[in-house]
Amino acid sequence: MTAARIVLLRHGVTDWNDGGRFQGHADIPLNDTGRAQAAAAAEQLVGEGIGQVFASDLARADETARIIAARCDRPVITDPRLREVDVGSWSGHSMEEIGQQVPDFWPALREGRDFRRSPVGETATEAGQRVALALLDYAEAAPDGEVLLAVGHGLSLRVGALLLMGLDYSHARLFRGMGNCHWTVLQPAGDFWRMASYNVGLVDTPGQPALGKRIRW
Repeated sequence: MTAARIVLLRHGVTDWNDGGRFQGHADIPLNDTGRAQAAAAAEQLVGEGIGQVFASDLARADETARIIAARCDRPVITDPRLREVDVGSWSGHSMEEIGQQVPDFWPALREGRDFRRSPVGETATEAGQRVALALLDYAEAAPDGEVLLAVGHGLSLRVGALLLMGLDYSHARLFRGMGNCHWTVLQPAGDFWRMASYNVGLVDTPGQPALGKRIRW
């Protein structure tokens, strides 16, 4: 048995997203805009035939999933493997602050080198591996041809998708970061999965995922 497609959706926006702060495993809730984004995404996804909904157990992903699942008349199964990269002591700080504290931060990002997010955090590869393993489990247990929705977080979903396609973290910089309440569609395909679409969602203005027309990067 194997799923036909898995829709990977990043959670709606939070106040920490708006403030440019690292969240990691901090349990930050959606703000009102994030809830509106989730409701708008639900209207787009309700016709996709989603059979099962999985979500990170962090509040911002779980609430996003429940808004969409309610519209699709499906329960939500939470799984901590879908959490974002654990950034440890960086949580609550901005990228600019971390760049000042960690001299290699910006060079590593530019050069596509993975690194540990704080001395007690994870690498993006470690987070992507647990996400990829979770997605493999879902796909293999699903009835043939079923469409699955996995609601999680931007970086860990992106790296998890790359690993399932046989790529490593160094390729992540070639993909624009997933917008809040934007989604990517993967097709399980043996050893190497295929990407059917990337970063699909609704926007009103550049950089502000909201409730306007549907776009595809």
